[in-house]
Amino acid sequence: MPLKIVLKPGERMIIDGAVIRNGDAKTEFTIENRVPLLRQKDILTEKDAHTVCRRIYYVIQLMYIDKTDPVTHHAAYWKLVQPLVKAAPSSVALVDRISAQILAGHHYQALKLAKKLVAYEEEVMSRV
Repeated sequence: MPLKIVLKPGERMIIDGAVIRNGDAKTEFTIENRVPLLRQKDILTEKDAHTVCRRIYYVIQLMYIDKTDPVTHHAAYWKLVQPLVKAAPSSVALVDRISAQILAGHHYQALKLAKKLVAYEEEVMSRV
């Protein structure tokens, strides 16, 4: 099923690993096959991955977009997750759901759950 995309002026998007930036006018186009894509609002830069949960989100983003080195991305994920669940046992249920999606190869779904993990982290940090 084709996916219709409308980009705002200057909006960025990643399509199958290529970063594109829209020009000065709104643009509409259709993607006719299945490829990994992320809109600007869902893209996290390495520079902005400054907390544990944001780094987890960033690594899952790499799993989804960059298919060239899955072993490295998976190793980085597990390295980040282990100390998180020890430090915050209340995150285990959500981390388990994310991990199940990753192991099933559903990286976009894992990324959506990782957004919830980032929100959880922000809520916990706001109480400290």
